[in-house]
Amino acid sequence: MRTAHELTVENDGIADTMILTRSVSRAEVVREICAHLEPYQVGEKPITGETVIAKDLTIDSLAIMDMVMELEDRFDVSIPMSVIAEIHTVDQLADTIGDLRARA
Repeated sequence: MRTAHELTVENDGIADTMILTRSVSRAEVVREICAHLEPYQVGEKPITGETVIAKDLTIDSLAIMDMVMELEDRFDVSIPMSVIAEIHTVDQLADTIGDLRARA
């Protein structure tokens, strides 16, 4: 059974409504990660699952941590620092988020 919850967030007087669901597809997780990484894309080379985040993009470690925190909030997970240190590619990050969501 799937359940959905509606969450209204007000930011600077603008209300955003998000639908929170228990089930999120891996493709959606990858899309979200890629959207966060898009500003750091190098040239025309697309961001794929094999993209090495710290090597193939113009992103620094602080921006990576900010992105991870945003993804943790978005997908309602907490990624331990020891695990973050072992994540190198978009696929690895997506798999980690998926695994943590499955345990919840």
